[in-house]
Amino acid sequence: MDDAPPAGSGRSRTASAGPDPTPAPSRTEQPDTPAGPARITWFRPARPRSVLALGHGAGGGIEARDLAALAAALRAAARPGRLIQGGRSNGARVACRTARAAGARGVLALAFPLHPPGHPERSRAAELDAAGTDVLVINGSRDPFGIPEPGERRQVAVLPAETHALTRNPAAVGAAAGAWLREMLD
Repeated sequence: MDDAPPAGSGRSRTASAGPDPTPAPSRTEQPDTPAGPARITWFRPARPRSVLALGHGAGGGIEARDLAALAAALRAAARPGRLIQGGRSNGARVACRTARAAGARGVLALAFPLHPPGHPERSRAAELDAAGTDVLVINGSRDPFGIPEPGERRQVAVLPAETHALTRNPAAVGAAAGAWLREMLD
């Protein structure tokens, strides 16, 4: 990652590429919820020290390349009992809405949909602020859903030439997220 600002600085940053090995899941659970069955896939490192809970977007699943890159890049975290919530697209919105109640230390928002395409007047920036904790937004420079501005507790990493899918360089997603998570959890 190039010129990473300190946590909470609110400055934008650009991420560079890194390795992209995808680990195998250690187990999958399918609990029932009031909204129907859910699926939880665990990627457990040899010495777990924290939890990163990620939700996928409305039309996708855990197979998304950026989520797989995160699973590969974030094997080493920090102290036990630390929770970071996150997700991609609509999953990022859900993570922001539930972070405060879950006691999350931070929110990792991948491809946060700032507004519907072509409707910048319908901003969802308030959802990012309502998280009540530090937030890292990782968006592509060509995302038709818009790119949030940095804020007091919000950092924004913009990946060049990426779209909302964040599939062009998933290793850059892992690099940007990994640097921020190390700052948050160490």
